Amino acid sequence: MIVLCHYCKRQADLVTGKGIYPHRRDLYNLNFYRCLPCGAFVGCHKGTINPLGRLANSELREAKKSAHTAFDPLWKSGEKKRGGAYAWLADKLGIDVKDCHIGMFDVDMCKRVVEIMEK
Repeated sequence: MIVLCHYCKRQADLVTGKGIYPHRRDLYNLNFYRCLPCGAFVGCHKGTINPLGRLANSELREAKKSAHTAFDPLWKSGEKKRGGAYAWLADKLGIDVKDCHIGMFDVDMCKRVVEIMEK
């Protein structure tokens, strides 16, 4: 699988968690894609080499965390089923539900998620 860095357009390397989080032994066996020149990375779906989203630098990683912190309680609380919550969010964002994945969002879209959830 070829994964390109959204920042420099170089091919990202497939590495283990040991290369990303050397202080977290519990992540050593997980797969990540990393662009060493940019410092951007993304985890993979457990047990695969399929990325969870796009490579993210520190700014985007923080924005994604904020978006998940704001949005995830909607479905984790049981208020909505996960699929229904994402369909609702897609409608609020004005995007197709198939494109509604925080892991693929940029910083601005993550900020919009937080704004929507604050209302």
